[in-house]
Amino acid sequence: MLYYLFDWLDKAFDFPGAGLIQYVSFRAIVVLILSIIISIWFGKIFINYMKRHNIFEEQRDEKTDPFNTKKKGVPTMGGVVVIAAILIPCLLVGKLNNVYFILMVITTLLLGTLGFVDDYIKTFKKRKDGLNGWYKIGGQVLLGLIVGLTLRYSPDAVMNERVNIRIENNMEVVEKTPDVKSTRTTIPFFKNNNLNYADLFSFLGNKWKYGAGWIFFVLLTVFVVAAVSNGSNLNDGMDGLAAGNSAIIGVALLVLAYVSGNTIFANYLNVMYIPGSEEIVIFMCAFVGALVGFLWYNSYPAQMFMGDTGSLTIGGIIAVAAIIIHKELLLPIICGVFLIESVSVMAQRMYFKHTKKSGTPKRIWKRTPIHDHFRTSMEQLNPPTPVKFQGSGVLHHETKITVRMWIITLGLAALAILTLKIR
Repeated sequence: MLYYLFDWLDKAFDFPGAGLIQYVSFRAIVVLILSIIISIWFGKIFINYMKRHNIFEEQRDEKTDPFNTKKKGVPTMGGVVVIAAILIPCLLVGKLNNVYFILMVITTLLLGTLGFVDDYIKTFKKRKDGLNGWYKIGGQVLLGLIVGLTLRYSPDAVMNERVNIRIENNMEVVEKTPDVKSTRTTIPFFKNNNLNYADLFSFLGNKWKYGAGWIFFVLLTVFVVAAVSNGSNLNDGMDGLAAGNSAIIGVALLVLAYVSGNTIFANYLNVMYIPGSEEIVIFMCAFVGALVGFLWYNSYPAQMFMGDTGSLTIGGIIAVAAIIIHKELLLPIICGVFLIESVSVMAQRMYFKHTKKSGTPKRIWKRTPIHDHFRTSMEQLNPPTPVKFQGSGVLHHETKITVRMWIITLGLAALAILTLKIR
């Protein structure tokens, strides 16, 4: 809203300083600062409100934690704080008519609502399983369809495969390939690093391959949204773990979005130029700021948990942002920790069911998601079960596990950015 006000003041009255609102860098910094302030300020209000009304999540206590960490009486649903700290600054200085901005807002509200209902059922209805899993999947599928079909049919969702900048008569001339709707995406580590999903269906002939390519793209969008949001949900198991990892991932994505929305960098790095994607930079700055502010209370020992309200939402935001800037194939690198967490859970369940049929159920790890393996002793397993990879038996405090996972995510995020040059 303020964007349009300052834009009007600049054009109508040449108001001093009003023109700064046109600069992506200025708006990004403003949003980052505001989101941190709102997250910290509103977080304190939220914690006090939840404590006054005795709204807590039942968590492990000293009997189940090897380090006697007490986690009773900690308010949950802290994702409400994250969502507010994202949306308020974005609505103030964002371009509200930008198609990508609208998609990010829809993502935040839809998955935020889904997660809130899940947390509400767990907290108020005292149903440990929360919302039926099929409803969660249904919401994620719906979001994936909205994003995929919007990118397919919106006239504003276009890209330029190549941008060239040259100097002519001491003036900078920008030459772009035509604005097109395309199913092209970026493949990391390859020199000619654009893949057109339609080319996967060349056997159908030119008449049908592009339609098949778009169908594939929409289905892939659904899969990516569901996979990343669930991976983020699984990663939310220790104080500051999901918030810290997601903030690092957000920084990587805003760098990639800035490159994709800037003709100079798109030309230099030879990547596709996506007009309008600068609003993803604004949104991801708010995303990072909100999570950094949330860490003020969520770092060990946590005064507030984000719950599914937060974990599902931040995963969806990451997925949709990557899809919009055509970097979804980089997600296995950027979100490597989320991927490992998800694979560990699936492998554990499959292995347990397989060995149970033979009469002796076994585990691959002591507990999953994998971060729980490193703080769980054999004595804690109930019932006792043979474990394939027990490790040294040395247990780690959750702060050490959290920081180490942050370091891994930081390295993977840096690698993802480096793929722009390493190819």
